[in-house]
Amino acid sequence: MSETNTLYVDRDAYHDFVVGDRHVMLHVPSTGIFDLDEMSGSIVDFVRGKHSVTFDEIRQRFEQTPNPSALAESIDDLKSLGILKDRTPTPDGGAGVSVQEFPLSTIVINVNTGCNLSCTYCYKEDLTTPAKGEKMELEKAKKSIDLLIHEGRNRKQLNVVFFGGEPLTNMPLIRDVTAYAEARCAAEGKQVDFSLTTNATMLTEEIVDYFDAHRFGISISMDGPEAVHDARRKTVGGKGTYEVVAAKSRMLLARYKSRPVGARVTLTAGYSDVATIHRHLKDDIGFAEVGFAPVTGNPITTFNLVGEELKAVFESMKSLGREYVEAAVADRNIGFSNMHQMLSDLYEGRKKALPCGAGIGLLAVDHKGELNLCHRFTGSELPTFGNVETGIDKPQLGAFLDKALDRSERGCSTCRIRNLCSGGCYHESYANFSDPHSPVYHYCELLRDWVDFGIEAYLEILEKNPAFLQRHVANRSSEL
Repeated sequence: MSETNTLYVDRDAYHDFVVGDRHVMLHVPSTGIFDLDEMSGSIVDFVRGKHSVTFDEIRQRFEQTPNPSALAESIDDLKSLGILKDRTPTPDGGAGVSVQEFPLSTIVINVNTGCNLSCTYCYKEDLTTPAKGEKMELEKAKKSIDLLIHEGRNRKQLNVVFFGGEPLTNMPLIRDVTAYAEARCAAEGKQVDFSLTTNATMLTEEIVDYFDAHRFGISISMDGPEAVHDARRKTVGGKGTYEVVAAKSRMLLARYKSRPVGARVTLTAGYSDVATIHRHLKDDIGFAEVGFAPVTGNPITTFNLVGEELKAVFESMKSLGREYVEAAVADRNIGFSNMHQMLSDLYEGRKKALPCGAGIGLLAVDHKGELNLCHRFTGSELPTFGNVETGIDKPQLGAFLDKALDRSERGCSTCRIRNLCSGGCYHESYANFSDPHSPVYHYCELLRDWVDFGIEAYLEILEKNPAFLQRHVANRSSEL
């Protein structure tokens, strides 16, 4: 028994809700998900909304319980989880560590700022036409690979991502870098993986066969049926690109055998019917997976999803998520990437101190050889963190990450999904608030609701067809 006869309730350490006939709790510090038994659930219900509770109050509430030992055990369990405490709880200020090491696993090489399309919503600040594009020099690209191998010396698997602009506008560099990376990694006893996202317009059978031979991970930018796609994804001359992208994608999917190919959809204001877009790209075109990225931070605000329309997008994603669950229970994978990724986080029990690997596991190299936080920041005004000649500016990058790790002055310190979201995308925050460390406050509540939905979906699949999670969720990183 506590010396003060009082237990304090850490309301920010848990989030409980009912799923069917189950009382479920998300343990926020660990991101673990637990079923509450009848006694533990009753205690959680009793202390709900309270700052503290005395043992006398507990005795009075549960004096009729037929099993006092179960009551004591449940209290001890809740204390061990940090939900009941002997002293006043404090907000979660973060991991309380300083970043000293930067074990890279991924380097993003910005092969060309030029792109043959002029998508209306593009966030890239250094984007230009292919003729005016600034291509990366081979020597800078080679030094990018050398930097990756040096900083990732303790990694067995390294990843090279080619980015643009449109990366296929500099296919000779991709070939040269691939050959160089394969040779260097083989000499170091490491495995290397390549990936890129392309608008597909420049794909040829020969290029597809090359990617197949080197097992590239490929993602196609495509926004849905013709009317939706052509409204935003246009050539420099203003012509819609659906017909060529659909034809090239079908050629790719028929010819490419090494790995599943996914589609990446950008959702903008006025074009947000998730289910219709998904069905077209998955069923009509044939992509293995379809993922959605809502636009909320574009400098041209007319494209941004806000207010009720943004809320409607999340409701549409939940509707598609219910189809995903129904299919999963029937042992079918309908390829909804957003759902797949969330279930992967829950299945693996990931706990994020930082929102992503940018700066620790990943850096992006622009055409000048400067090291950017990620590919979204190339061409922006955010300071870079060294270059491929001199290496990572570790004091500067460490200071940036230390600030990101510190939640003490942010709403994240009391948020129930703080260890699943950890503040959200740096670039999303930078675009909205001119501060990469600001939480994505404009859709925090929607994200919390999305995670609640994900937990319910996860528990239903876990109960009715756990083999689906083992086959498709646990192996996600190796499938795509």
